Amino acid sequence: MEKKKGMDRLKHMFNSFVLGTMARDNKYLNRIFWMLIAAGPLIAIGILSGTFTIISYTDCAIISGVAFAVALFHYVMVKRHPDSPVAGVVSLVVIDCMIAYLAYGNVPLTLTWYLVPLLSILLCNRGIYLGMTLFNFALMAATTWFAAERDLFLARNFHSVMTYFVDKLSGYSIEVIFMFVSGLILINLVEAHYNALIREQKTVKDQEAENEEKVAVLDSMAEIYDNVNLIDFTEKTEMSLRDRNHVKHVIDLPRQTHTLMNQRIRDNVMPDQFDRFWEFTDITTVPERLTGKKIISADFIDVVSGWFRAQYITVEATAEGVPTVVIYTIRNVDEEKQREERLIRVAMTDELTRLYNRRSFEEDLTELRKQPLPENFVMFSFDVNGLKTVNDTLGHAAGDELIKGAADCLVLSVGSLGKVYRTGGDEFMAILYTDDPDRVCAEISMKTGEWRGVHCEALSLSVGYAALANYPDHTVDDLERISDAAMYADKERHYLENGIDRRRR
Repeated sequence: MEKKKGMDRLKHMFNSFVLGTMARDNKYLNRIFWMLIAAGPLIAIGILSGTFTIISYTDCAIISGVAFAVALFHYVMVKRHPDSPVAGVVSLVVIDCMIAYLAYGNVPLTLTWYLVPLLSILLCNRGIYLGMTLFNFALMAATTWFAAERDLFLARNFHSVMTYFVDKLSGYSIEVIFMFVSGLILINLVEAHYNALIREQKTVKDQEAENEEKVAVLDSMAEIYDNVNLIDFTEKTEMSLRDRNHVKHVIDLPRQTHTLMNQRIRDNVMPDQFDRFWEFTDITTVPERLTGKKIISADFIDVVSGWFRAQYITVEATAEGVPTVVIYTIRNVDEEKQREERLIRVAMTDELTRLYNRRSFEEDLTELRKQPLPENFVMFSFDVNGLKTVNDTLGHAAGDELIKGAADCLVLSVGSLGKVYRTGGDEFMAILYTDDPDRVCAEISMKTGEWRGVHCEALSLSVGYAALANYPDHTVDDLERISDAAMYADKERHYLENGIDRRRR
C-alpha cells in the first residue's frame, strides 16, 4: 500500500513537472513551425533546378502560407495558454496535412513523413504521440494510394496500382515501425531522466526539510536546557547550541576525556559526587555506554544551584547502534528533586509522629534480605502500654499525645544508631546497629520515665529486641519475630507487676 502511494505521488509529481515545462516545449515547437515556412522556397529551388516536375510554384506559396498560418496560430494560442498541449496538437495535424500535400505533389518524401510524430515527442505524452503516429500513418497510406495510379507510369516494374501501393506502403510501414519504437524509447528515456531529476530534487528537498527540522529541534532544546552541547564523534568536534555563532571546537580524542562544558561545570560539583560525575561524563566511554540506547542520564548536586541532570542523547548512530552524533544536556532539577523528596517523605513517613512508616519498614527489610547482616545488627520492637485505656478515658487527643511522646523518646534514645518506624497504632519498630542494645533499652526507660504530657502524666513502653550477635544463624525475619516475642513478654510482666487486667486495658 505504501509503495503504491509512493508511486502515485511520483506520477503526480511527474505530471506536474511535464505541465510546468509545457510552456518551454511550446516555445521550441513554435520556433520549428516558423522554420517550416522555408519549405516553400526550398521546394521552389527544386522546381527551378528541374528536380520537382509536377509540383508548381503556386504549391510552394501555399505550403509557405500554410506554415506561416500554423506558426502564427500556434504563437497566439501559446501566448494565451502557455502550458496547453492543444495548440501543439492542432498545429501538428495541419503540418501533417501539409506533408501529405507535398507527397501528393510528387515531392519525394521518406523520413519526412515521420516529422510530425517526432515533433509530438516534445509534448511528453504517450497518448498524443500514439495518436499523431496513427494519424500520420493514415495520411501516408491515403496519399500513397491516391498517388499510386499516377506514379505507376513512372515505375515500370509494377503491373498494377495495388502492387505498387502495397510495395510503397510496406516500405513506409517498416520505416514507421522503426521510427515509432525509436520515438517510444526516446520518450521513456526523457521520462526516466525527468523522474530522476524529480527524485533528486525531492531527495534534496527532503534532506533540507530534515535538516531544518533537526535545527529547529536543536534550537528548541537549547531553550529548554541550561547547557546543550552537540558532540560529533565522526568529526571529533563539540559545539554549544546556546552559542548563536555555532563555533565548533576540536576534541582531541582519546587524550581529551571531557568536553569544555564539563571542564567548566566540574568546579561546582559536590566533592563527594565528583568522581561519579567525572566518570559519567568521560566522552571516551560515551559511545560504548550509549550503544543501542536513546539516552543515558545521571543526577548530581551543584554546590550553588542544587541538583542537576546530565544526559547524553543519541542523534545519529551506525547500523550497529553505535552513536556518531550525540547531544549532551545539563538541566537544573533541584525543584523537581525537592518535590520528589517531599513526596517520598510523605509516602514513607507517619503523619502523626513523622517517623518512618510501615511501608518504609517493609522496603528496608526487603533490602536487608538481599545481603548479609552486619554483626552489630539489632531489631527492636516497642508497644505503648495502656493506650486503649487512655483513649477510652481521656480521649483520642490524649492517646495521640501518648503516641507522639513515645516517638520522641525513641528517636532521642536511638539517635544516629538506626531508624525508628511506627508500624501500627501503638506499635513501633527500630533497626539499629549497636554492640550494646541494653544501653539503648536503659536510655529508652530513662526518657519515658521523664516524659510528661498535657493530657497524660506518664508514658510506659514495652520493649523487646533480638541481636544478631545472640542469634548468628538467624535471618532478619527471624530476628523480627524474636524481638516481637520479647516485647510481648515484657508487656506481660508490665501488666502483672502493676496488677492490670489486659482484657480491660
